Amino acid sequence: MRVLGAAVLVMESLVMGFAILIAKDDHAATALIIGSLISLLLFLNAGLMKTMRGWYIGSALQIAMIAYGVVVPMMYFMGALFAALWVCGFFIGRKGEAMRAALIAERDGGGGPSQ
Repeated sequence: MRVLGAAVLVMESLVMGFAILIAKDDHAATALIIGSLISLLLFLNAGLMKTMRGWYIGSALQIAMIAYGVVVPMMYFMGALFAALWVCGFFIGRKGEAMRAALIAERDGGGGPSQ
């Protein structure tokens, strides 16, 4: 769950960086600063994925990324795409961690290496 969420956030940060490059010719400095802030927060939030707080902040950043579509209209689509990946990462990551925990429990309880 943590790894998938962090991967989505880092990729979003890169996409937001490219959106800033698209916006730099036509928009004011305020739009570029907001985009840079969103990109930085996405990148830094990847380190907070160990706790649920990281998921809450990441969810808020998904909304901010979609809202950046006001500046770069293609970000409506990209933001929605990454929000879908974010939700999938949450649910698929949860299943993956449950399977991993079951495998570890089976290995440890089923005659693991002797000490």
